Amino acid sequence: MLDIKFITENADLVKKAMATRSGTYDVDKALTLNARRKELIGKVEVMKAERNRVSEEIARLRKNKQNADEFIAAMKNDNAVIKELDEELAAVEADLKLAVMSIPNIPDASVPVGADDTFNKEVRRVGKPAEFDFEPLAHWDIGAKHGILDPVCAAKITGARFTVYRGLGARLERAVANFMLNEHTSNGYTEIFPPFMVNRDSMYGTGQLPKFEEDAFAVKNTNYFLVPTAEVPVTNMHRGEVIDKSALPIYYCAYTACFRAEAGSAGRDTRGLIRQHQFNKVELVKFCAPEDSYNELESLTAEAELILKKIGLPYRVVCLSTGDLGFSSAKTYDIEVWMPSYGRYVEISSCSNFVDYQARRMNIKYKDNGKTAFLHTLNGSGLAVGRTTAAILENFQNADGTVTIPEVLVPYMGVDKIG
Repeated sequence: MLDIKFITENADLVKKAMATRSGTYDVDKALTLNARRKELIGKVEVMKAERNRVSEEIARLRKNKQNADEFIAAMKNDNAVIKELDEELAAVEADLKLAVMSIPNIPDASVPVGADDTFNKEVRRVGKPAEFDFEPLAHWDIGAKHGILDPVCAAKITGARFTVYRGLGARLERAVANFMLNEHTSNGYTEIFPPFMVNRDSMYGTGQLPKFEEDAFAVKNTNYFLVPTAEVPVTNMHRGEVIDKSALPIYYCAYTACFRAEAGSAGRDTRGLIRQHQFNKVELVKFCAPEDSYNELESLTAEAELILKKIGLPYRVVCLSTGDLGFSSAKTYDIEVWMPSYGRYVEISSCSNFVDYQARRMNIKYKDNGKTAFLHTLNGSGLAVGRTTAAILENFQNADGTVTIPEVLVPYMGVDKIG
């Protein structure tokens, strides 16, 4: 979250930044609540000072065996007023915390300004989309043809937007995930296998709550949520900690299933593996010193890109505009893979720098020469496994209906073709 002191001292700057983002954000509410908080603190301090004075006067009178009833009555009145003020202060502070948490991060100056994704700026393209001399199939049709993707069975056992992987389809999904994990761990990331459920504090910490609660799967009668991404459990591993600067940067990678309600996305990408309620992902998470975070964003994006390069999938990188930027992010690069069935590039990774926004929510600091400050956090998909599987099926299909397995995945698959 943003620092309330920063918001107060830079109110116009914050309001101007919020005006470039999608949605409406009530900065004035936070300012009003903070002003009332300061007013209440002042009143409480005055009342407590008066109570201390009266208490000392009562003690003096009693020592001299004089009547102190008037002062005792005054103290009771002071206690009642202080109690009322403390209760109001607690309520105002709770409302203020929620108001500040409801304000998104300020976009970095390098982020394109625009209302939506049409203002996103393409940074680079890598690889050339395949040109087929036959009519290419969509990955869901390839999956049905070879019996490796079965959404009908998934709908029977669960519902829409789930898929059962069978045979070589299941093996391909597993191969992709294992390949990603091996690549990232060889590049200096420590592998984490976290719980697939997190508590409410963890969801608040990374910014999923309070704004995106409708997109989360809450576990009934518990304080738990199914993870929307490994970002949540992995980033919260250091919640409330102070890390010595010499230990930075810290790199983690983690495989998890991810669960999202996809509220408001009816009718969008409902076929195939692109927009599922449950999907697999390998996530990259970084903790670093503030002065290094934008260089770390570039390297994080490059490490996610490396997976696509080694597999041989064509893709592009775009810098998201202010109106398309995620709630907690200061700057995000989306990596989009070419999907023949769509005739366009489709997001397969988002790599974001949150600067100190998440660290402030989670109280994660670093220590340097005896001084502490909030560190910076970053994360990105390295990559979405299901979307990578879909891209492989579509981009590596052949005229005879088979699918060639990318060379780097053959050792994981044990075969070089599907079909």
